[in-house]
Amino acid sequence: MTRRAPTTSTEQVKGSVKEAIGKLTGDVRVESEGRRQKGEAESPQGAAKRPPGAGPRKD
Repeated sequence: MTRRAPTTSTEQVKGSVKEAIGKLTGDVRVESEGRRQKGEAESPQGAAKRPPGAGPRKD
């Protein structure tokens, strides 16, 4: 059985959910991880160009 790569919209939804859970629970790490995941889904090449540890983009 072959695995399909997750689509961009799926990754955006997962990032949105993580961000919302982080906000509700006050967990900054989960919130920022969700923002990062959403940003990578919106612009996969833009995320690859940023140096590691640069943090989430503030558009």
